Amino acid sequence: MRFNKWLSALTAGVVLSTSLSFASLANAEENRTIADESIYDILVDRFFNGTGKNDDHTVNAQDPTMFAGGDFDGVLKKIDYVTNMGYTMLSVGSVFATEKYDGSMPTSYTLLDPRFGTADEFKKMVGSYQKREMKIMADFPITDVSPNHELAEKQGFVGSTNDGKIQWDLTNEEVQNEIIDSAVQFVDTYGLDGVRLTNIEQVDTAFLNRMIEQLKATGAYVIANAESDANFDAKFYNDVASKYTNSFKNVDLDTSVLEPYIEETLSDTPVLTMTDTIWSDRFTLAATAEGMYPPTRSKISIASTLLLPGVPVVQYGSEIAMNGTAGEEAHQYYNFKTDSELADYVGKLQSLRNDSETLRNGEFKWLENEDGFIVFERKSDTETWIVVINNSSKTKRVHIPVAELGEGKEIRGMFNSEIIRENKDNNYTIILDREMVEVYQVIDARGINTSYIVALGLVVVLYTAFMIVIMKRGKQRRANSAK
Repeated sequence: MRFNKWLSALTAGVVLSTSLSFASLANAEENRTIADESIYDILVDRFFNGTGKNDDHTVNAQDPTMFAGGDFDGVLKKIDYVTNMGYTMLSVGSVFATEKYDGSMPTSYTLLDPRFGTADEFKKMVGSYQKREMKIMADFPITDVSPNHELAEKQGFVGSTNDGKIQWDLTNEEVQNEIIDSAVQFVDTYGLDGVRLTNIEQVDTAFLNRMIEQLKATGAYVIANAESDANFDAKFYNDVASKYTNSFKNVDLDTSVLEPYIEETLSDTPVLTMTDTIWSDRFTLAATAEGMYPPTRSKISIASTLLLPGVPVVQYGSEIAMNGTAGEEAHQYYNFKTDSELADYVGKLQSLRNDSETLRNGEFKWLENEDGFIVFERKSDTETWIVVINNSSKTKRVHIPVAELGEGKEIRGMFNSEIIRENKDNNYTIILDREMVEVYQVIDARGINTSYIVALGLVVVLYTAFMIVIMKRGKQRRANSAK
């Protein structure tokens, strides 16, 4: 059984790698923008407990309202798992000293929470991921902090109190300068690649722009988790998650509602795209309410977020269909014993996205977008891709005229190894089963894929040799037992 599983994995790898051998895959670009990134969003406390030395009396993994013990060392120990999924940026949430596990009650802009680990451990974690070519982003709460925050003692800093939190007097220039300096120092000290400004709803745009400008001067991306007219690298819209959720929580749903965000991404500032957030209900909650199978829904939704134009932000646990309502229930401690099939799928999908600048930022054209059946083209001077997302209840087909792709082409599926050629009706016809996603590359027709045949032949030879060895050993054991 183990060999069969290995054989299946090897064969799939052969299909993917030999298909990619025909692609003119771009090298890593020197001038990446946030439109090239994909973000994996975690809470340090809920990810993995790497060491118990920083656990105190507030750590109790059995009580969802308390700290669970996740730490920087745990995030580092899961570096293979995270990087294998292919995300280019890890967002670790707020890591400042805090009275609540999710960082929503920070008491400092300088000290890290001791339950997460030390400053040196954080630096080690950040550096280790960066060596794997994965960027690190952290949250910086501008206001709405704990009444015990270290700056609350400064005269004139507190403007108001609401719901047990304090709001800074951001009309005070000294307060503005202190917050900006703290954020810049935080990014510089730990060599962060990005910062997400949170609690900005009532913050003046002019102040935000001044802060953004100084943060960008460090080389960091700057985004937010609320709507704003400030000059963030990517736009956040409050209804994006709900629109994506309502498009993919079931089959045959209206996907045309996604087009405005895609148009803005293509024409102006890229939009942060997601089906849920750290602060919302889980996408799985909506899918299960529809009576749908969560793993399939997660596969469709994550693939759509990654492949459609925008900056994908995927919440930790989405690849294991984590469920729950907003808050503690949605912030489950990660179960690494869960099947990794979807995580492996995400990794293969991301390998295509990361290796092809065209698939991320090429010229975009809709070919179909109706009731869950999405077909679009991404094209550049060197590559052409066709992406088909069949989130419908039926097998679907799309006829792409030869005039669209050119004569003498073949369309190769990256996952199912299907080869599609021009038919007698002067079309390239793609047929895809229900609730499936496929990425196709359009290349000049090359006939037989020799490298694939050779590689597949090698797999057969290895399997045959393995079976011969097994049979010989079985025969020998029977002979020995008969003596």
